[in-house]
Amino acid sequence: MSSVKAEITEIFSSIQGEGIFLGAKQIFIRFKKCNLNCAFCDETRKVKPKKYGAIELAKEVKALDVSRGPHHSVSFTGGEPLLYWDFLQVFLKLMKKTRGFKSYLETNGTLPHELSKIIDLIDIVAMDFKLPSSTGDREYWHEHADFLKIALKKKVFVKAVVTPDTDIEDIEKASQLIRKTCKNVPFILQPASPVRPDDMNIDREKLIKFLEVGSRNDVSNMRVIPQIHKILKVK
Repeated sequence: MSSVKAEITEIFSSIQGEGIFLGAKQIFIRFKKCNLNCAFCDETRKVKPKKYGAIELAKEVKALDVSRGPHHSVSFTGGEPLLYWDFLQVFLKLMKKTRGFKSYLETNGTLPHELSKIIDLIDIVAMDFKLPSSTGDREYWHEHADFLKIALKKKVFVKAVVTPDTDIEDIEKASQLIRKTCKNVPFILQPASPVRPDDMNIDREKLIKFLEVGSRNDVSNMRVIPQIHKILKVK
């Protein structure tokens, strides 16, 4: 067994609060590192991680499933799990052999090369489009296009966090990218939950205009879904 390890900040059982698998019961494995620094990110970077080997982590996942299960799938979240693709290669093969869990990858969609290393071991890809007007970071359209083409080998949906600062031009570009790649891919607009007390919620009319952009671009499966786990106040 490989000696490669991963930095994990949390392992817990909860409900999926985002996207098309909303409400599904999952085991969440939260990886530490991320290659981005989005303005709306609500994950603390100060939590000290624990290093796990594949066998050690598999034992914790199995124990949690026995005590809190059954679970729909195991969600790899973060941070950015694909920064640990070499660990995931080992861990996913182990889990497929020993228990047959479905694997659910939550990813920022910017690392297509790393995804290609493990796509055959993944069952579901929850891919972000990082809209530059939302994140305050540079654009990643080229990376997102390459990533989505690879992710289409499995069940995939796209979600984009939208904020009061989100430009309609970014929704236009995102919709066009989906139309060119696969117009039937679900595209979820996710209003950002306020991170700071003075943060504002996005205007409802703006969300409707975003949906209209998707319709004009013939994106057939676009909708607005808030972060339900934030509303329910669960992890």
